[in-house]
Amino acid sequence: MTEIMRRFLFFLVMVSGWALTAQKDIYESTRFNELGMQHELLAIVPFITQLDLEQNVSEKELKELAEREGYAVQDALETYFSIRKRRKKFNVDFQNVKETNALLNKNGVNYTNIDIYTVKELSEMLGVDGIISGSLDLNVLLSKGVSTNFNLFDYFRGDANYGRIGIKISDGGSGKLLWKYEKEITKKSGKNTDELIDKMMKAASRKFPYDKEKKRKKRS
Repeated sequence: MTEIMRRFLFFLVMVSGWALTAQKDIYESTRFNELGMQHELLAIVPFITQLDLEQNVSEKELKELAEREGYAVQDALETYFSIRKRRKKFNVDFQNVKETNALLNKNGVNYTNIDIYTVKELSEMLGVDGIISGSLDLNVLLSKGVSTNFNLFDYFRGDANYGRIGIKISDGGSGKLLWKYEKEITKKSGKNTDELIDKMMKAASRKFPYDKEKKRKKRS
């Protein structure tokens, strides 16, 4: 077998494993039908980000960069949901993130202190039925764009790993975790935040709890 053939087969295995891995990294609460099916409006809040960069930056700058990455995920999720909502893919609406952030600021909540508030408190402030939140661990500035050049040796050296992301949906009334999706971020995940979110959410679309197609299959 030639080197080209070996690389091609490896690539096929990686691609076919993407969707399977997405399903394994998804959790859905047994109480989702009880709590989540009554939801009409969800809010997406900025993601809490931890950065571990190779370049030397001050603590102040590191916090500012982490904040930017957290808001970038919020924006990317809104873009993804908005596009699919226009195609009538969901049975729930999503609050405009500008309104979300304005309401948070009005209540004294910002990126530096949002993690001290409960889901129930945030939902009440925002007037929504549930919260989409999450965490981001990065060793690159994904929002600026990263290399996606595929090199087999990068995976052995660890240079292909950029971090990890976790997305969760919680019920506003009870504060209960209803759905969670965790995924490693690598060179195959996308060249920036928008592409990362688009790829990973498409891979998880069959398991997304508010997807109309998923709901239809449950009933059949």
